[in-house]
Formats: sequence, structure tokens, C-alpha cells
Amino acid sequence: MTTTSADRLADDTAMGAVTLRVRDLDAMIAYYRDAVTLQVLAHVGDSAVLGRGGAAVLILERAPELAAAPPRSAGLFHTAILFESEAALAAAVYSVARHAPGTFTGSADHLVSKAFYFTDPENNGLELYWDRARDQWSWAHGSVEMDTLFLDPNRFLSEHLTEEVVAEAPATGVTVGHVHLSVGDIASAREFYVDRLGFDATASLGGQALFVSAGGYHHHMAMNTWNSAGAGRRAPALGLGRVDIVVPDADELGALGERMAHYRVPTRDDGRSVSFNDPWDNLVRVVAADRPAA
Repeated sequence: MTTTSADRLADDTAMGAVTLRVRDLDAMIAYYRDAVTLQVLAHVGDSAVLGRGGAAVLILERAPELAAAPPRSAGLFHTAILFESEAALAAAVYSVARHAPGTFTGSADHLVSKAFYFTDPENNGLELYWDRARDQWSWAHGSVEMDTLFLDPNRFLSEHLTEEVVAEAPATGVTVGHVHLSVGDIASAREFYVDRLGFDATASLGGQALFVSAGGYHHHMAMNTWNSAGAGRRAPALGLGRVDIVVPDADELGALGERMAHYRVPTRDDGRSVSFNDPWDNLVRVVAADRPAA
């Protein structure tokens, strides 16, 4: 498919907050506040917003009427929170180890990043990671080189953790670096997220996984079929509620709306955001940085 700049998301596109539907709001707030070291930015009724420095990372919405998603269904694989430094990452990993050690599931050096993996109390995947500088990433034929190499968590903590880091880390910023989804098949994911939404494909693992980004990042989103091959549209369930994407301005938001209309993707446009569902009914909302949505 031949593309022009009008077909692609802007280079400075970024990820926004991830919304999770949860059964026990208080327990989930406690996990992400006390263990992961996010701050509660707002808590009104059945909804809470967590992040750092005023920037939202997670929105938790109480939905006790919903059941857990069935095994092997589409939805969230993990939310990946990006830390500014290895020291700040170490402080968060240490905090989870102290407050919720049973939620740790693994760690890896991905060449572009160092990552630690967890499963929160309601079985939502979580990655905490730090990026190497972009000039240390390797690209070949439009694909970024990534791998899954052993990363010893104890050595990482011994190298980067100090009392000063633990005390100062909650003041450092964090963002949603990327969102990884479980999907039914990679061909449909590529058609939707690359050909229609306008990300660039940055890496793939055959028919098992696809990594996409804007502006040459290693990936803003990923989709895999490792636990969900053949999955159809999601039924209402606990877990992923919405993925937010942030484009730089209203012009970019308008161009996206026109592109999705061209491909006959049903959208909802409230003047500040454009929302739509992917082929598995994962809700995606795109907002403009100069026109923030509520």
C-alpha cells in the first residue's frame, strides 16, 4: 500500500492513559499507589486517576457487575509504564518487591529497553521499563532490533538502587510508553493499526506479534496472539476499558477522523476526541494535546 504523510500518525504522537475496569477499586488503588508508586491524582465516586506530576497514567473504574474475561480472549496483554531513569525504575521495582512480591512475573533486556513484568491483583498485565537512548537502537530495513535477554533483577537493583533514589523517585515523571494487546490475528491487527489508524510497523514475529509506532519509537503499541489466537470480539468484562492516544493538535485529530471515515470505521467525535473500536472491540480514544478531552 502506498502511503503519504496524510496516511500516517504525526511523529510526536504519544500514548495517553489506559482505563481499566476493576472489581475492587480500593485494592487496585492501593496496589498502584503503594506498590507501583503512582500518585492518586483524582478519586471521585467509582473512578480514580493515577499518575505522577499531574500526568495521568491509569484510570480505574469500578465495575463490579462485570465478570473476569474468559481465558484466551482478546484484550489487554499489558500496560507499559516508562520511567525516566534506571534509578527511578529500580525504586519502583523495589517498591513492588516490598509491597506485592507475588505479582512479579519476570524481567528482560530487550536491547532498546530494560523491563520488569507484573500481574496486578485483578490479573491485568503490567510492565515497568526504561529506554536506552535512541542512538543505541539498531534498525535494519525499517525494523528495530529487539530481543528478550536475561536481566537479573537482583543485580539491577544492586546497581541502581540507593536510599536517595527511593526517597526521590516518586517525584520523577512517568508516562505510558506503550500498550500491548492480545488479539485474534496479526493480519487484521496490521490492517487496522497500520493501514487505517496510521502507525508504522517497526517489528514483527511472523503471525504471532506486531509492533507499531509513530516517529521512529520502538513501539507505542503491540499486538500478539500468544494467548488469544482466533479470538473474536470481546464481550463486556473486567480488564481493559480504553486505550488513549495523544496526537499533537486538532488538525492531526481532524485528519485522523477523515482517514477513519474513508475506511468506513465507525467513529464517535465529540469535538475534543475521536473514538472507535478495533476488530476485537478494544475501545481506542484519540485526543489532541492542544484540546484535552475530559
